[in-house]
Amino acid sequence: MRQPQQLVQDTHYDLSRARAALFLAVIQDRPGAQHDVEALRGLCQALGFETTLRTDPTAQAFQEELAEFRERLDTRSGPVSCALVALMAHGGPRGQLMGADWQEVHPEALQRELSHCRALRGCPKIFLLQACRGGEQDGEPLGLAESQDPEGQGLSLTLWPWSPDLGYVAYRDEKGSDFIQTLVEVLRAKPEGDLLELLTEVNRRVCEQDVLGPDCDELRKACLEIRSSLRRRLCLQA
Repeated sequence: MRQPQQLVQDTHYDLSRARAALFLAVIQDRPGAQHDVEALRGLCQALGFETTLRTDPTAQAFQEELAEFRERLDTRSGPVSCALVALMAHGGPRGQLMGADWQEVHPEALQRELSHCRALRGCPKIFLLQACRGGEQDGEPLGLAESQDPEGQGLSLTLWPWSPDLGYVAYRDEKGSDFIQTLVEVLRAKPEGDLLELLTEVNRRVCEQDVLGPDCDELRKACLEIRSSLRRRLCLQA
């Protein structure tokens, strides 16, 4: 008969080793973005993540910072349990992110970079995206291509509008975005919970909010898009 500890290891990811987080955040011309960065960084540090922050990266810097992050993980002396990457920027109409230089970078290319990290084989990799998908009144939600995580063990999150006649704008004001602020609130209240269950609660709260979008005088709804290839329960605090 298997012991209780073995059962836990079979059903949960082992996060007893180091954790690393990378934040790439375009702050300029994004009111409230600094509040999101501070709130999310405080949460990650409380959960034991070694956090690296880069603000106002150009499109090229997005890719370079991901490559350097992967290299640091592959060359560090000790093992890694988990990695989190938060991407906060303006978004474009074809699902791309916009660097501080207003040049395009594709989120799937960034996810692919991390999927090649040897130190993270078999480990959960979390991507958080807080970005618009342009201001048009049609299109598809910004997300990461599922085929870019061939190993699995991945989780990607993004915020996109719920109403079908609304442009894909990720709501944010001077206090920060609904997505990030609600995410931090829920995870701080129950850090030991299963992450996917907590994200369902985040989604419920975000969907229940009535918000005013930029250049819009009507109340709107928004919700999360959650894509997961996790194979075990992921609890960020024991």
